[in-house]
Amino acid sequence: MSKKPVVYSSPNELNGRLPMRLAFPFGLQHVLAMFVGNLSPLLIIMSICGITADAGMGTLRVSLLQNAMLVAGINTMIQVRKLGPIGSGLPIVMGTSSGFIGVNKAIAASMMAGVAAGTITTSATAGIYAYGAIMGAQMCGGIFEMILGFCIKPLRKFFPAVVTGTVVTAIGLSLFSVGIGFFGGGNANADYGALWNLFLGLVTLIAILIFKHGCKGFLSVSAILMGIIVGYIVSFIMGLFLPETVTIGDVTVTAAYITKWEQVKDAAWFALPKLMPVKPQFNIGAIVPLMIMFIVTAVETVGDTAGVTEGGLGREPSDKELSGSVVCDGFGSFVSAWFGSLPNTSFSQNVGLVNMTKMVNRFALTIGALILIGAGLFPKIGAIISIMPQPVLGGAAVMMFANIVISGINLLTKEPLDGRNATIVAIALGLGYGIGSTTAVQSFMPTWMTYIFGGSGIVPAAMLAIILNIVIPKDKKEA
Repeated sequence: MSKKPVVYSSPNELNGRLPMRLAFPFGLQHVLAMFVGNLSPLLIIMSICGITADAGMGTLRVSLLQNAMLVAGINTMIQVRKLGPIGSGLPIVMGTSSGFIGVNKAIAASMMAGVAAGTITTSATAGIYAYGAIMGAQMCGGIFEMILGFCIKPLRKFFPAVVTGTVVTAIGLSLFSVGIGFFGGGNANADYGALWNLFLGLVTLIAILIFKHGCKGFLSVSAILMGIIVGYIVSFIMGLFLPETVTIGDVTVTAAYITKWEQVKDAAWFALPKLMPVKPQFNIGAIVPLMIMFIVTAVETVGDTAGVTEGGLGREPSDKELSGSVVCDGFGSFVSAWFGSLPNTSFSQNVGLVNMTKMVNRFALTIGALILIGAGLFPKIGAIISIMPQPVLGGAAVMMFANIVISGINLLTKEPLDGRNATIVAIALGLGYGIGSTTAVQSFMPTWMTYIFGGSGIVPAAMLAIILNIVIPKDKKEA
């Protein structure tokens, strides 16, 4: 009996199978587009919490990075293939959200200050407790977003472009100081702002621009990754010709451009992921602001889902697809916390890739998810990322964070930015973001209110935008 030949479909068809010679590179392209963005938020929050190799936590860092790749692959698989009501069945790539960096940064600072002041009693170090508090809050927030996903249909009207645009803009603005901090070599390091750090960050940024706008195909799509590779190479060359340690005043420190390759050598070739590498802590001061942020990310996911269907399939998403997409966000973030990884959401850069290539085939995305899962099983990959010099990360972060602001501006300008819309944006950013990002103004506020404001400005800006959109009547031409 002859074997029935496999009938292959087009890359522009949602369902059906592609030959592996096409499915693998198309899937890899999506992985390249999000790979660095998936790990950068984790690198930033680990550094803020003091989970560094210099603090003797190199093994934990590698484990957390390994898990971040694994859960991104698992969550992408669920989003694409669906698990009952969880997942949209659309070509959406999941990964660690950069939108939570500002809130998580504020939570970490608040928790560590509480441990230092003695108002929080724990046997863990301040940074480990803070990271655990983020994990506990994330579990609660993930469940909360799943509930929102099941109720998404009646909630859609509360999140027009003026609200989502304001929120996305606030997210980008809150991250500028973080990106520049790494660009200068890490503001906790003695050589912060040294010319060699600025040089390395600038080289990385210029390389990204060259690949993004001077190349085509894979090189253009993966410009961030290619720029970071250039940064690694330049940092290695600098390590050969410049001293490993520098003296700043009376302090001798290891220069930020040094890459500690011995950590890669010591990392295992293969290892199974560890559940709960950091013990979750449940602190109301972390739970409240993070749950509010999960409302914001649900709004972003609605926009990403619509972007995939409109740009790749030429139609609006169904209520079932929107619901499944947001539920998968919440479920994925809940699962990620068990592995010590940060919230997982849909990746906007991959939505842009779908719009550009029109490649929507789910089989190709499934191959991409398997590539991510495979990467999560090999700790040496996590170790290579873990030793990234801070100026190299900064060169990439400046580009990524600035693009978040541009995305917010694009959303805000979908409609004329005048009258009612201008008022909403002005007050939400001017008052909400302004007060929320100015800690000195919060010194006389009740403790619970400072937790909500979070020190980043994102949450109060989001809250004000949502409330003002409800209470301010529409202009006559909009009614």
